Formats: sequence, C-alpha cells, structure tokens
Amino acid sequence: MSVQASNQLPLSISAVERDTGLSKDTLRMWERRYRFPQPARDIHGERIYPREQVEKLRTIKRLMDRGQRPGKLVALPLQALQDLCTGSGEVQADAQGEAPAAELLVFLDLIKSHRVAELRQQLSQGLMRQGLHHFLTGTVGPLNQQVGDAWRNGQFQIFEEHLYTEALQGVLRTAISAMPEAGRPPRILLSTLPGEQHNLGLLMAEAMFALDGATCISLGTQTPVWDIALAAKAQNVDIVAISFSAAFAAAQVGAGLQALRDQLPDGVEVWAGGSNPGLRRGRVAGVSVLESLEAVAPALAHWRAGREHN
Repeated sequence: MSVQASNQLPLSISAVERDTGLSKDTLRMWERRYRFPQPARDIHGERIYPREQVEKLRTIKRLMDRGQRPGKLVALPLQALQDLCTGSGEVQADAQGEAPAAELLVFLDLIKSHRVAELRQQLSQGLMRQGLHHFLTGTVGPLNQQVGDAWRNGQFQIFEEHLYTEALQGVLRTAISAMPEAGRPPRILLSTLPGEQHNLGLLMAEAMFALDGATCISLGTQTPVWDIALAAKAQNVDIVAISFSAAFAAAQVGAGLQALRDQLPDGVEVWAGGSNPGLRRGRVAGVSVLESLEAVAPALAHWRAGREHN
C-alpha cells in the first residue's frame, strides 16, 4: 500500500486520541451530545474515524486551546473553523447572552493558577453585572462545560475542578440566601439520590426555582429515596426535584427515578434534570425531565396554569 493511500484510511479511536489530543471519553461524549464526530464501525464493531473528521477535530482542539467552546464549533464547516484559526472568522454569541470566550478564559486561568480568592471575586462580580438568571445560563453553564472538558482532556486536575466547584457553590449559596422568600407555590423539595454527591447542579436549579418565586426546601445530596418521600410528606411539597451530574452511573438513573416515583403520592410531581445522559435514554412514567435551566420558567408556568384551571 502506498503512503498516500494509507494516509486516506480511517483512524481508530486510539489513533484519533493521539492525533488530536482529545480523549476517548470526550470523543464519545461529543458523539452523543453534538452528533459529531460520526464514526463508522469496523468489522469488529469498533469506531473508525474518516480523515476529514479527524482534521476537523484537530482544528476544533486548536480553537478550544484558545478558549472557544466546543458546542459552538462542531456545527461549523471545516473551512469556517480554519478561518477562525487564522483570525479571519468569528464565532457569534448566542441568543441567551452567553459570556464571550475571552471572559471564560479568564475564569479558566484563575482556576488553573489556583487563585481561589480572585476566582470567587470574579464570579461574584459576574453575578452582580449580569443578574442571577443570565449569570447561570450565560456564564456558569458554558463555564461548567469548559471546566468539565478541561478535566476530561487532562488539562485540569481533579482538585482544580473541586476548587472551582467550591468557589461557585459559595457564590450561589450567598445569592440564594439573599433572595426574599416569596412563599409562592409550588413548594419544591430538592435533593440527589444516594451515589450522587455533586451539589452544583442542585444549587443552580434551586436558584432558578427561587428566581421564579417558588418555595424551595433543599435536603442536600445523597438522600435515600425513603427519606425523600418522608420529607415530601412532612413538608407538604408539590414537586420533588432531583439532579443528576454526568458522574452518576447513567444505567442507574431510570431505576432510581422509578423507585422515587413509586414512593411518592400521585399528587407530588417528580422533576429531574442535569447533564447525565441516563435522563434521555428511557423516560420514566410520571417523571418530567427538564432539558436545561431555561426549561425551569416554562415548567413552573405550566404547573401554575394547571392549578389555576382546577
């Protein structure tokens, strides 16, 4: 086989990882989340990547190293990505007022250099400038994704991701505690199931619920299903909200939600959200999945409209 012909052969996932610097986990996650890359399969069922996709992945990685978000890049054709690399193109901000890449890069640099006090100050200032809603959807959401990608790519250590999470949780707790208690329905009980120790998604959901005037009662993380049910009855709640991070075992999401649904009265709704792919694999009857933070306000409006008509 000639060198030219061999250069046209598709690459295995291991070869793509070595070639692009993107980990196997990242490649699989993008395939699920963004529908790119779209590998074929060899005779053994293993992923193989066409050369043109590898070139696009390589270009995306260069742009990510400059602070761009992969979610904005994967939809662009290769030529547009190459124009961005040479400075002749531009990625437009989205309609939600997402923070520009340069601003997110500042946060990433503070995390990597372990300047925790400055990080907390910058997060607090961003919150004050943007307001809580836009801060959550336009800055925290994209920043969470970039921090997660950096950890998966080996650019961040686990302790650096923890430094960021703790700083952000402190900022969000302060913001939530400063909000007046509206006392409006629905009454929402928030928690995670055993095995889910990540609290950031829960805090973000609580902030969005509180912004819309809902009454929130948080149990924190890793509450047994039976205790969630007891608390829901004791607190006379309308909704139980459960958060699942990507770290939770996706195969256990459905079973956990089903067990919770079975323990609660029919009149108590179950809402679930987070970045875990298990939420999208198989829906559980009687459980509503909120696809994003932006889905919170419409879901609350729908719930309230239903009660007004009863």
